[in-house]
Amino acid sequence: MSNQTKPDVKVRRFPKAFVWAHAINGISFFALYITALPMYTEFFDWLYPVFGGPANARLLHRIFAVTFITPTFILLIFSPKFLMLWLKELITWKKRDLEFFGSFVKELFGFKFKHIKQTFFNAGEKINSILQMFCAILVICSGFTMWFPEYFPRALVQWGYLFHNVGFALGIAVIVGHIYLSVIHKNSRPGYSGVITGEVPARWAKDHYQEWYEEEVKKGNFPELDDPKHKKGA
Repeated sequence: MSNQTKPDVKVRRFPKAFVWAHAINGISFFALYITALPMYTEFFDWLYPVFGGPANARLLHRIFAVTFITPTFILLIFSPKFLMLWLKELITWKKRDLEFFGSFVKELFGFKFKHIKQTFFNAGEKINSILQMFCAILVICSGFTMWFPEYFPRALVQWGYLFHNVGFALGIAVIVGHIYLSVIHKNSRPGYSGVITGEVPARWAKDHYQEWYEEEVKKGNFPELDDPKHKKGA
């Protein structure tokens, strides 16, 4: 990367495989939610004609159920190194992760705060990932029993409907918070480009993930923004 630092210089945060996996996961989740609405309540029966009838709605729901599980395989095949980094981050917790939450609350409500040095994922993102993984497992496993009820005890299938609803409800709540922080909140919004192009503003990345950024600087991958000879225009 060029040593010349400009105000709009960006660094790569996510591999292209993650960008695709993230997009497929998000689209599939919302498609599953929308196609399921008329199956849960008559209030949304008006959606059936949009999908071509109840049978087509169920077919679309199952198609998107299959695409919903593909992101993991995309990362496993095309970017296993990133997948391992992600999983390693989720199980690695240190004092700074707990300190992050105090700073995060201040940042969330617009108070003066100090960035806590973080690695590739901050503690909030770790919690978000863990909750989304939990919801996904709940939805997938319960959905499997509902799709093939003839292979499971009736009681398990009935419980599957309950857990399916709980998984989706919790998943929606987590995603609403995730969208707010990534798209709307002014301090975290600059990072949204990461899930679109894989790249984020260098200064934003250094402020929010200082430890990770400094490691990349040592490897020669990122510019040293605080180097006096590069500060001009940084």
